[in-house]
Amino acid sequence: MGKNSPSRSTMKRTLVPSSSPYASIIGFSRAVRVGNHVSVGGTAPIDAEGNTVGAGDPAAQARQCFRTIEAALAAAGAAMTDVVRTRMLLTRIEDWSAIAEVRGEYFKDIRPVDTVVEVSRFIDEEWLVEVEVDAVVQGEDA
Repeated sequence: MGKNSPSRSTMKRTLVPSSSPYASIIGFSRAVRVGNHVSVGGTAPIDAEGNTVGAGDPAAQARQCFRTIEAALAAAGAAMTDVVRTRMLLTRIEDWSAIAEVRGEYFKDIRPVDTVVEVSRFIDEEWLVEVEVDAVVQGEDA
């Protein structure tokens, strides 16, 4: 590391807990912040009680994913404007345009990079989409 780079041991690690019923079983956080980098893991379309939102409706499910992500970023001291990458995982690739339209509601002007992939299924068969994001908080000394 360069002489002005923080050493690994001095970088603070912040965990944002998940309300997913699977978090304690699998052992994951909703988001992790290290320095000015924030990663939000695969976010399913579930509410705070672990119930699926928008069964059968890919746009409603995507909107729930982004609401959860927005709250996780805020808890980590970040915002949607800090997002630099999104990953959208779909069980039905034909849903991409409905989900992309919702993504555009949040990121049309921010324009982070994006990946869209089809997967065979998620833990819960009702879920049509999961979303991940990475963010870099600007203007802060991490």
